[in-house]
Amino acid sequence: MKILMVLTSHDQLGNTGRKTGFWLEEFAAPYFVFRDAGAQLTLASPKGGQPPIDPKSDLPENQTPAMTRFKQDSSAQKALANTVKLSSVKSDDYDTVFYPGGHGPMWDLAESQDSIALIESFYDSGKPIALVCHAPGVLRHVKHKGAPLVKGKHVTGFTNGEEAAVNLTKVVPFLVEDELLHLGAIYEKVRNWEPFSIVDGRLITGQNPASSTSAAQTLLQYFSAAAAA
Repeated sequence: MKILMVLTSHDQLGNTGRKTGFWLEEFAAPYFVFRDAGAQLTLASPKGGQPPIDPKSDLPENQTPAMTRFKQDSSAQKALANTVKLSSVKSDDYDTVFYPGGHGPMWDLAESQDSIALIESFYDSGKPIALVCHAPGVLRHVKHKGAPLVKGKHVTGFTNGEEAAVNLTKVVPFLVEDELLHLGAIYEKVRNWEPFSIVDGRLITGQNPASSTSAAQTLLQYFSAAAAA
């Protein structure tokens, strides 16, 4: 199985002067879920090279086993440091795509024509797509058969309550929960910071950093079920 993981290249947290990027757990946990399952992984970002890690995601209180493992795994670090340019990848070469979150994607990937076209290409060719935390916001301009891809679909993503809890409601370009509802999605959520993933056909979404492992496992289960069918 060939899996493409798409990360942000954006490192500025609005006009706060603070740094952002992707959330390390949301990359590390799925990366090892996929690698341990024997998948071939390709990492991409708009600018290529090393994508920015949100410094908050690497604070002592946010450490996870997957992050500890990543810091001891030179091949994983090398893969992350050498992402290919997003403009160079094609859905034909992969079985699925996974988008880790963090705040960065809301600025670059949500508005990236390369990302929009890539997701549409994956979905239109019958392949599943998976996005976690803020990454479901990357679907805001993605269409399927002329309508928003998420319209009428059960989805989740970083909640308004979780955004308020990190005091960034007024900093982000849009709120993921509000945007998905605005697009006509059937938005679902659990309590703040609890793991929650949801599948609707070929669309898999996870609510928050704690949902990154389950979203990745759910994507693998999709392929297991498809193979058994």
